[in-house]
Amino acid sequence: MPLAPLDWSVWLSPWALGVFGLCIGSFLNVVIHRLPLMLERQWLHESAAQLTDAQAMARGAGVPLSDAEKLAKAVDVYGTQIEALPPFGISKPRSRCPHCGHQLRWHENLPVIGWLRLSGKCAACKAPISKRYPLIEAITGLAFAALSWRFGAQPTTLLWCGFVAALVALAMIDWDTTLLPDAINQPLLWAGLIAALMGWTIPLDKAVIGTLAGYLSLWSIYWLFKLATGKEGMGFGDFKLLAALGAWLGWQMILPIVLGASAIGAIVGIAMKMNAKLREGRYVPFGPFLAGGGLVVLFAGQQTVLGWLGWA
Repeated sequence: MPLAPLDWSVWLSPWALGVFGLCIGSFLNVVIHRLPLMLERQWLHESAAQLTDAQAMARGAGVPLSDAEKLAKAVDVYGTQIEALPPFGISKPRSRCPHCGHQLRWHENLPVIGWLRLSGKCAACKAPISKRYPLIEAITGLAFAALSWRFGAQPTTLLWCGFVAALVALAMIDWDTTLLPDAINQPLLWAGLIAALMGWTIPLDKAVIGTLAGYLSLWSIYWLFKLATGKEGMGFGDFKLLAALGAWLGWQMILPIVLGASAIGAIVGIAMKMNAKLREGRYVPFGPFLAGGGLVVLFAGQQTVLGWLGWA
């Protein structure tokens, strides 16, 4: 007896995708917290490997060989300690309270509900749990439900869910650390191009031109600013993020995204400066505003956005 076809109207309904989004939001909280730490450990390990090569230090940095050998021996001790650290990744170790080390039970990890049941406090030590965790879960759940309304209960809607999830993770990681990891940026870009190639999102020519326009526009601004001031105005991760947005949304949306991100970023930066909340270096990361601009364009639609600019 042949299997009955899947009823996408049920499985990809706003309610179903909303619940799925809550679970993905819980996973994103883990990614946002752990991925930067994973990268830091990786960089430390790579740095230790480089610094223990006394010959390379002597050749490349002009350090006397005797001094390079002393440094190599000292670093080798720390490198051994780094290698001896317990495994740390997205799935290991299990989630724990950062204050007392209490290992979270399954019902304490339930999206939003777990936080509400605990009244926003650790079950063991009663230390407060940040409101950001349930907020990210709720935002992701609402976004997934909205995508079902926007695109309908069809398999390609799941692609846009992945797009939104990646933007949420990138925005929060950049806000916390000023990093836009290639581990998310690059797969997001290639997924956008592949989706266009398969005919699932936008025409391939618009995706390819959008990728080029996104990267080269910010790359050009970066070098003009650096040549004029001698300073770096943004990171290379911003170029890659805008390129990924171009791959998903098309070249016509690059300028609206940049304009919107710049305007909102300037307002937030001025507000933070007035409240003395700017971080060291007195700047605000640009990635969260690029991601926000991409989400506005996605949900508003191309024609609406072009209408706002008087280009429709």
